Amino acid sequence: MTKKNAAFIFNQEQLAYKFSDTHPFNPTRLELTVDLLQTLGALPSEEMIAPRKAVDQEICLFHEKNYVEAVKKGGRGELPPGTADNYGLGTDDTPIFANMHEASSLLVGGTIQAVEEVMEGRYKHAANLGGGLHHGFRGKASGFCIYNDSAIAIQYLRKYYDARVLYIDTDAHHGDGVQWAFYDDPSVMTLSIHETGRYLFPGTGAITEKGTGAGYGYTLNIPLDAFTEDESFLECYKIAVEEACAFFQPDVIVTQNGADAHYLDPLTHLASTLHTFKMIPKLAHQMAHTYCEGRWVAVGGGGYDIWRVVPLAWSYVWLEMSGCSELAQGALPQEWRNHWMTKASDPLPEYWEERKDLVPCVPRRPEINEKNAQTLEKSLYYIQRELRYSHVRRS
Repeated sequence: MTKKNAAFIFNQEQLAYKFSDTHPFNPTRLELTVDLLQTLGALPSEEMIAPRKAVDQEICLFHEKNYVEAVKKGGRGELPPGTADNYGLGTDDTPIFANMHEASSLLVGGTIQAVEEVMEGRYKHAANLGGGLHHGFRGKASGFCIYNDSAIAIQYLRKYYDARVLYIDTDAHHGDGVQWAFYDDPSVMTLSIHETGRYLFPGTGAITEKGTGAGYGYTLNIPLDAFTEDESFLECYKIAVEEACAFFQPDVIVTQNGADAHYLDPLTHLASTLHTFKMIPKLAHQMAHTYCEGRWVAVGGGGYDIWRVVPLAWSYVWLEMSGCSELAQGALPQEWRNHWMTKASDPLPEYWEERKDLVPCVPRRPEINEKNAQTLEKSLYYIQRELRYSHVRRS
């Protein structure tokens, strides 16, 4: 890996984004990931870049000022419960915690910093795996997300670099906050591949959600059936991403890398293995070099099996980004396993990919795959038609 290749944004202060000891959004997963990468020798401490806190002016590129003030008051214990409800704060999903504005603004600043490293040409790619809080709305917290760092970073890309941004979201939960932020904007294309909202929060992300006004056609959703496995997930992902890139011709790609489509995730119903998470960043990397001169920003997102899934899934992102993907094979480092074994609530994995005999057999596989293929076809109809027309016009 060369320093010009990829930047990793992280410091220990990012772990302060923590709702409680029992909340499923657990920052230990980020700590586990960093430790695994360092144990592999793929992330020397001196090559990590400490994130900065985003200032209010940056946060308000997307969020409303009165919401930011409410978050500040909540973190100081000064927000009445009735007022907190109006802002989606103090709920089971997004409880109030001390200094939550400071913790949240650090995650936002990390994603903005990743954008700056790439767009200023200091690095080809950059990762802020503490980011990816894609459910936050302009004036309301939602789904574990206080500030929507991805939406803010995309606004930053538009304002300061006039960039055409392709946002690719592979979290099992629909990337609703980012989608609605740019629903009428033809300079931002959002692509979300997720579990159907019939069974899962936030209940949105249907194929009929395509954008509005000048932004029509620039929103692409692939809602997958419950219990979708690797083959169908990756087929839909590969075709959708390739078609979206060909149609949109982005200047930069931003990927949200939620790790909750795995069959072990306690909050979702998809059935991917770690193989899916190994392949997702490979295609993003390829498309970034094909269309964007390598410009690729990656953030984290969901993922609630923090011991067996998230550290490996997120390590795949960085190892691909930094040109060290050959390290992700065979047995995991025993040093890493020994360090975390006594702290883990689940048995730590021994290998980078699961043994096939441990992967559960999913019934109705042919029906699920066929339904996903039909969904993909319907989802892509508009942009495929536009691509055909553009070829005709050019000829």
